[in-house]
Amino acid sequence: MSSANPAPASPPARRLPLAGVLRVGRPSEIWFKPALSVVAAIAPPNLTLLALGRLDLAMYTMAGSLCALYAHNRPYAARAGALVWVVLGMLGGLAVALVAASLTGSAVVLVTVGALLAAAQKVLCDATRVGPPGHVVLTFVSSASLFAPQTLAQVPGHLALAAATGAWAWLVCMAPALVRPHGPERRATAGALKAAAAYADTGGTGEGHARARAAGYAAVQAAWQSLLSTGAPSRTRRALERLVVRAEVALAAPAESDAGRLRAWARALRGTGPVPQAGLPRAAADELLGVDAARSLWTRLGPLTPLAVRTALGCALAGYASLVLGVGRPYWALVTAASLYQANIALTWSRAVQRVVGNVVGVLVFAAVAPLAHLGQAVLVLCCLAFSFGAEVLISRNYWLGSVCVTPMALLITEFAGFQEPGELMTERVVDTVVGALVGFLAAVAVTNRRAGDRVERALTAADRAREHAARLLAEPDPGNAALESARRGLAVALVDLRATADAAAGEWWQRALPQERVVLAEQSGHRTLAATARRQGLLPDRGTGTETEDARP
Repeated sequence: MSSANPAPASPPARRLPLAGVLRVGRPSEIWFKPALSVVAAIAPPNLTLLALGRLDLAMYTMAGSLCALYAHNRPYAARAGALVWVVLGMLGGLAVALVAASLTGSAVVLVTVGALLAAAQKVLCDATRVGPPGHVVLTFVSSASLFAPQTLAQVPGHLALAAATGAWAWLVCMAPALVRPHGPERRATAGALKAAAAYADTGGTGEGHARARAAGYAAVQAAWQSLLSTGAPSRTRRALERLVVRAEVALAAPAESDAGRLRAWARALRGTGPVPQAGLPRAAADELLGVDAARSLWTRLGPLTPLAVRTALGCALAGYASLVLGVGRPYWALVTAASLYQANIALTWSRAVQRVVGNVVGVLVFAAVAPLAHLGQAVLVLCCLAFSFGAEVLISRNYWLGSVCVTPMALLITEFAGFQEPGELMTERVVDTVVGALVGFLAAVAVTNRRAGDRVERALTAADRAREHAARLLAEPDPGNAALESARRGLAVALVDLRATADAAAGEWWQRALPQERVVLAEQSGHRTLAATARRQGLLPDRGTGTETEDARP
């Protein structure tokens, strides 16, 4: 953003986007990891049940196996703990659902329990930043279990099946550590380098430079969070930290950075070869501090209150509407509503469109596959495995593409206990999808998020304070490199948070005008201060000499 526009006196009209909602993007770089992991986690339990003639228990083994979808972007030290919490969260939601199903047959009560569970799962997944697929898989399992015939005596056994397959999913997700123990943090560092190179290509002033800069700082922050969660520092981590510093320097002064060199470093991080040694000025080489921007869980829960209310209200109303229409599986409408809720109304609308389109196309795919799947239970299991793989292959390109595979997979899972009439299943799925999307979105519009503007003000204040702190250090004759490094990282984190907060608030309705001009000015002055701080540290060529003293020690 090279220029600032005056902030409007009243909130601008916000239109719901349609262009680009269904656009197919590039796949995730690690799309094959969750795809292969979920197949490896699902196949052995389901094939075992098939051999035993007890596919009716697959719902409970699937609950644990689906935990293999999580935490693939985390270093293995952090992944181990995160997956334990995912499995425990899955078991907790499943336990509540099974106990409720065994105690009451009231569909209204069960829908209410499902809606409250969905809201709790949404808030906890967002607050803990567990990452994709977020709360949707947890809600799918708990909501479906609410409407499965159940007695209290059966609950412990069913939970034991889920726990056993959850442990198997943990092993599947941790297995790659034996081959490439530093793979996740190497990928995160490479992502930061490539994002910085993309910004360097703009020279800091070219077309799309503001978006490229925001993406670059977000990638750098993600890389730091990855490195800080790896446990005790190692030689590999120190080398990766120096590369992330180089990415930060490129973002601070894109016109003075070599994009080709950054991309070469990123390419070298593929595989298991040695980490490139990026020299740093001797004064900075041993001051790789990083910045842990994580706030306490309770601090992150507060801003999520509107999302929790939207989820609980939308899921409950969607389930009730499905009951009124006489649909036999109201949990489909509930899960559809739960899947919509994103950071703001604009993103929620986009997800609603994607969900409806993907589910409708998915129902058509099911119609084509159903005759094949009905040839036998073995074919049914293989079809489910194929769709679970396809869902993870496609969902990173666009959510609706992933839904094209998720929908027939969900329909086939309902047939594990016995084949059903395809026409009835398809009709109920389409009706519940439309009802869930419509009612869920209306609930999101009804529950306003008027605190979004307040959070922008707080983010502005934090960014201004971080910039002023760095400026004061720059004015001192000898501030110390450790203090400068900490101030530079703190300012970078504050600017990332400001941009994310402003983008989220811009997609909300029914709020006062946002201080867009102040946000732009704060970003401009903040990035100038970042460049000045990096130059004072010796991370950039001096304007007078054009030289930089490096320590190229490995």
